[in-house]
Amino acid sequence: MTTNITIIGAGLGGLTLARVLHVHGIPATVYEAEASPTARSQGGMLDIHDDSGQPALEAAGLLDEFRSLILEGREVVRILGEDGSVLYDEPAGGSRGRPEVQRGALRQLLLDSLPAGTVQWNHKVTSVSSLTDGRHEVTFADGTTVTTDVLVGADGAWSRVRPLLSTATPEYVGTSFVETFLLDGAARHPATGKAVGSGAMFAIAPGKGLHVHHEGGGTIHTYTALNRSQEWFAAIDFTDAEAAAARVAHEFDGWAPELTALISETDLPPVLRPINSLPLDHHWDRIPGVTLLGDAAHLMPPSGEGANLAMLDGAELGKALAAHPGDVEAALAEYEQALFPRSTAAAEDAVDLFGLTCHDDNAPAGLLHMFAAHD
Repeated sequence: MTTNITIIGAGLGGLTLARVLHVHGIPATVYEAEASPTARSQGGMLDIHDDSGQPALEAAGLLDEFRSLILEGREVVRILGEDGSVLYDEPAGGSRGRPEVQRGALRQLLLDSLPAGTVQWNHKVTSVSSLTDGRHEVTFADGTTVTTDVLVGADGAWSRVRPLLSTATPEYVGTSFVETFLLDGAARHPATGKAVGSGAMFAIAPGKGLHVHHEGGGTIHTYTALNRSQEWFAAIDFTDAEAAAARVAHEFDGWAPELTALISETDLPPVLRPINSLPLDHHWDRIPGVTLLGDAAHLMPPSGEGANLAMLDGAELGKALAAHPGDVEAALAEYEQALFPRSTAAAEDAVDLFGLTCHDDNAPAGLLHMFAAHD
């Protein structure tokens, strides 16, 4: 296959696509805005699902290497009340087929599996334009351009490629996360470490909650969820880390101190992460030579599915291109025909789960019922 394939974005989905293509002997180039693989933190823990992320890694020929990254015992879940009481505690050794790994380690595994030069760093896309015969031109911030036969937007929520296919833009869902960290948290904050346990912990109430994970190296990583307007968050000065953490922690006055310490004692400045979503049934008409994957295609509220779906998208697209050598349009049409119903179903499920974990009026009853039903 001599078709030139350009992937915008070196996240998990774009890298999985590049790797699956490489397995099939098809070269591709990935352009990434970040200056290097270590330019920023790659986030926390991911549970890799046996019906999406794991099959994608198998298609990439990396399933055995992936298993070496698994952090044993991190798959367990507990739910606490506002007073720190344990409402649900999944026993150690329980398994839902979703082993946990660090996102950064998984990304590095994918990077290491690609030929040198596959990822071109420090290439921020400023514009994309259609040419003729299904080809596209990509312009970067340094003024350079590339022309490609196949353009794949794996460039996340605010994709520069998406406008070629769709007028849809992400919209705020009414909830934001504030991200905080306790480094070596279990040792330095033993009461908090005991409350969190060895895996994931949720402490939620109507309109707010703590989504916490005990990560590698003893780090305790927290996403504090609040149902507030963007204007409410804009009134907080996040450049003043101490004051911002105190303001967010104030929303949890009366909660157990071992829980509020997850916010007030953060070792890193709190980071605001607004939650946005594309329409649940986001799709587009087939346009020659271009498609999307991951958040660029189906941004949805966080539910544990996003990274897994992006990797599955990448694997499925790679397999489709390999199965239709010389017929890009057949490959893209086959990929999108499966993509749209799959992502719509996942987005609908994500909205339901997000309601249970963030803004259900009966929280935490719905979340407790969900976990009990799976026991």
